Amino acid sequence: MTGYPELKELVTEPANSIVEDSADSTAVERRRSFDTFKRFTDIAVASLILLLFLPVIPVIVLLIKLDSPGPVLFGQKRVGKDGREFDFFKFRSMHVGAENVIASLRPLSGVDGPIFKLKEDPRVPGTGRFLRRSSLDELPQLLNVLTGDMSIVGPRPNLPSEVSQYLPWQRRRLDVTPGITCYWQIAGRSHIGFQEWMRLDLEYIRNRSLVTDIKIMLKTIPAVIARKGAY
Repeated sequence: MTGYPELKELVTEPANSIVEDSADSTAVERRRSFDTFKRFTDIAVASLILLLFLPVIPVIVLLIKLDSPGPVLFGQKRVGKDGREFDFFKFRSMHVGAENVIASLRPLSGVDGPIFKLKEDPRVPGTGRFLRRSSLDELPQLLNVLTGDMSIVGPRPNLPSEVSQYLPWQRRRLDVTPGITCYWQIAGRSHIGFQEWMRLDLEYIRNRSLVTDIKIMLKTIPAVIARKGAY
């Protein structure tokens, strides 16, 4: 076989391919098992939180209705896994029509990049400010979790107009299901710059596991209580 190098390649290559295919299959199977268990965890955790906050929800609804005219829920198109758009829900924390004045307020944005956030936002009434600082406005997103559009842990979903300005490496955030909480939430939210926010999300995607998700969920509780970067 020494005189026939091409024959040697033909003999050894299939063996290498078998090893690589086996490793790829194992990785795919492991990822599939993780995704299945993550989905089960999402349903269980979302259902439990909704049950715990069920007595509070009527109070939130009443406060919103008393504070400013308009619907209780706010719906918006956001970009999810693989770039698919979905209906994203929150308790309304702004005056109706708040989106129509973003252009005039954008120069005052407190964050860099395509994201718009304003610490002292004139569009937010008193109740809305409380809901945002306490993160209670996010409760309806548990319905997004139950429908499978979101997960408990994952990168926050952005607006289509924001995603359209992503750099190629930032679009990797769309490889996974978006979530309610992730590294960005527990690291300071709006105090974190846009580039660092994107980097943290990609770090989560690279290292995501059941243990990582549990750690993030547990760290989210003190982060919400501290209200750091919540506005």
